[in-house]
Amino acid sequence: MPESLAPSTPDLPAALIERRFDLRDEAATLAFGERFARAIGETRAQASSEPFHGLQVQLFGDLGAGKTTLVRATLRALGHVGRVKSPTYTLVEPYSIDAPGGPLDVYHFDLYRFADPAEWADAGFREYFDRGAICLVEWPQQAGGLLGVPDLVFVLTLPQAGAPARESTQTNEEEGRVLTARAFSETGKSCLERC
Repeated sequence: MPESLAPSTPDLPAALIERRFDLRDEAATLAFGERFARAIGETRAQASSEPFHGLQVQLFGDLGAGKTTLVRATLRALGHVGRVKSPTYTLVEPYSIDAPGGPLDVYHFDLYRFADPAEWADAGFREYFDRGAICLVEWPQQAGGLLGVPDLVFVLTLPQAGAPARESTQTNEEEGRVLTARAFSETGKSCLERC
């Protein structure tokens, strides 16, 4: 994790799997969101013998890194057809999607405005995470360690100058992003392996 994010995040166990994706432009970010949505659907279908317990995805990155773009692409690929609003001021935007395998609740959080982790507890959001839903959390470090260990962590950064591109033919480093994805649960690992 970038050093600028690490001090305000809880200690996480070793990742079960880590992958890096070079997203050379917005189209590549949208394509990754589609792959991620497909992976969620396949993971839910695989869990038919036992209940799907949901998925917590924490998204890190500076302002403008592409977190909301990635969430928007994922929601559209999951089947949401309406407007996708940024929850910067509402803190959470709920979505109920008619997905293969049954209804799917998705909650998009943006905790940027939290000044203290106690605001997370005061907001009463814990119940959203106990419903078998997909919880996509931007700025999770603002909740301190109160979110617990996520299934997945996505870190979006600008590529380092002079670093070779991997898994893409990145041509414009100014526009591109690097997505480092880490899985901390078997469900998260299953999704990430399918991306």
